[in-house]
Amino acid sequence: MAPGGVPGVADLLALAVAGIGGSSRPGQVTMANAVARAIETGEHLAVQAGTGTGKSLAYLVPAARHAVSGGGTVVVSTATIALQRQLVERDLPRLAEALAPALGRAPAFAILKGRRNYLCLMRLRGGPQDDAGQALFDPGQASAIGRQVQRLHEWAATTSSGDRDELVPGVSDQAWRQVSVSARECLGAQRCPFGTQCHAELARDRAGRADIVVTNHALLAIDAMEDFGVLPEHDVVIVDEAHDLVDRVTSVASGELSPAGIEAAARRCGRMIGEEAAARLREAGAAAERLLAALAAGRIDTLDPALAACLEAVRDAASGCAARFRAAGAAGEEEPGRAAARRAALVAVDELAETASRMLGAFGADAAGRAEVVWLDRPAPEEPARSPALRVAPLAVGGLLASRLFGTRTVVLTSATLALGGSFEPLARQWGLAGAGGQERPRPASPPAGGKEPAEAAGETAAERPPLRWTGIDVGSPFDHPRSGILYIARHLPPPGRDGLPAAYLDEIAGLIEAAGGRTLGLFSSMRAARQAAGELRARIGVPLLCQGDDQTGRLVAEFAADEPTCLFGTLSLWQGVDVPGPALQLVIIDRIPFPRPDDPLASARQRAVAARGGNGFLAVAASHAALLLAQGAGRLLRTVTDRGVVAVLDPRLATARYAGFLGASLPPFWATTDPEVARGALRRLAAAASGGG
Repeated sequence: MAPGGVPGVADLLALAVAGIGGSSRPGQVTMANAVARAIETGEHLAVQAGTGTGKSLAYLVPAARHAVSGGGTVVVSTATIALQRQLVERDLPRLAEALAPALGRAPAFAILKGRRNYLCLMRLRGGPQDDAGQALFDPGQASAIGRQVQRLHEWAATTSSGDRDELVPGVSDQAWRQVSVSARECLGAQRCPFGTQCHAELARDRAGRADIVVTNHALLAIDAMEDFGVLPEHDVVIVDEAHDLVDRVTSVASGELSPAGIEAAARRCGRMIGEEAAARLREAGAAAERLLAALAAGRIDTLDPALAACLEAVRDAASGCAARFRAAGAAGEEEPGRAAARRAALVAVDELAETASRMLGAFGADAAGRAEVVWLDRPAPEEPARSPALRVAPLAVGGLLASRLFGTRTVVLTSATLALGGSFEPLARQWGLAGAGGQERPRPASPPAGGKEPAEAAGETAAERPPLRWTGIDVGSPFDHPRSGILYIARHLPPPGRDGLPAAYLDEIAGLIEAAGGRTLGLFSSMRAARQAAGELRARIGVPLLCQGDDQTGRLVAEFAADEPTCLFGTLSLWQGVDVPGPALQLVIIDRIPFPRPDDPLASARQRAVAARGGNGFLAVAASHAALLLAQGAGRLLRTVTDRGVVAVLDPRLATARYAGFLGASLPPFWATTDPEVARGALRRLAAAASGGG
């Protein structure tokens, strides 16, 4: 019993494990004690906890103890809807029931997301609609979007939460925008006639009374970026799926400028302040459309006069509309629907002006020293409805996280994949923590390519490191990886090319699937490769083959898990989002090392910036990105202690390249081979056992 009559973390964890009918796991105990120590000392903690460790309980137990003992609210941030649901619908209810007797009361918990994730009753019942949304209710319209919006109206009559994620199947973003608003567009509970019924406000009220608040990385980023609190007051943040944190924060911190967006803002302004005022903005949008049609897709390194003039025209026209709105003001008795429309229009032009100004300021004299990157994103042929768009994003978010997240509260970061190349440093640097604390995980036996540790390779000096204390630990995994899995690297295959999958790769995939009797998850570096493989192999392999895009991904994964011979091919979301235990998944095929594309605007700009500081841009950016995805992809194989199987990487560079050691040190410690017959023989034996043949 700890001081004050509250049981210690070890005792509470034992109660929680017993309450859910589980068994004690050494890694879980180690992690729970480390989280409790971090909360007590204020030192940040990074925990790599392999699948099967039970990391959710390992951080929820000390979090509940801290909050119920009067320490303050704990925020738990996740990247995926699946984990949010697991926490709120399964883990936290059982934990609260198990710990209530020992803590004196059940810990209260709630889920909170950004306002855009909740149904807006004002928008639904007469608030401002986009032109597209109004047209959808024309009796002559029978579009798919119209049917989705109609379904949203029907769902609105029955939902108690208004949470978009509870709508199954979901709807497109275009349909959802007709019934939701951003935080900046919201009238506020005091002015809105539906303020007392507002789903977003009710969720905030519940979160304000909770001990543990579950949210997502996007809202965590917004809370860090804004000068006002979006989340309830809290002193501890636990970031699960922390390997995704930087990408999610970068996405929130990005901006977009498109002709379609400019035209939509101009239409809103025309309705509110007159067509004459909106004409200048409409002209700027038309000029932007002509310019973007002539620009090549990709990173833009030079602000030429035409682009500068275009951005200045958008900025000035949008600022002029915003000034007209503010000068006109709004009567206090203005009808709420018109007030909401006015606010939505003002927000739209403000965002246009801010984004255009930001893009104009992104071009410094020294390209390698710029803080942001601008690029033109042109839609793929299968996305005809999407218009070209200029985008801007920060090259790094570590400074933001260091000052606005780690600098103000205690943070615990955890995932099955945090140590890249055997070190926490690559991700710690991206978080803004690099060089500030020690690590308990051993370093790799030999340094990565180039003879430098990742910290050196990135060109960061000790003087640049923030004074934040942190510790990184690896609590291991309950899986016996060398006995449960084989890492097969197809060293005999040619290196991957740019013109689709070579015939030798397709033959290799077919042979592996035949040996496994199906039971295969194919992870491809592009949708093009996944579709090529599916199209050419369906007639060859003799087992059902599903491909991402054939249906909603969740349904495809469920169908794959329900039928052992079935195979599933797909791309990025499957690398991290598939949890299929048992004999339905005994082979994971990875077509190539998942480096960023050479023309990826953000990754290439980040590599250039690292190289300009004297570091190894390839290792710090491209290799770290590939290592993270490889580890996540390989992690799909073993989901329980009884699972067995093979991870087959077709790219021979994983065995031959200078950076292979760095990538290999990021993977689970499977038994490794380059002999194709060894891999196929193991798969045949597993298939026979799964079929009852011994």
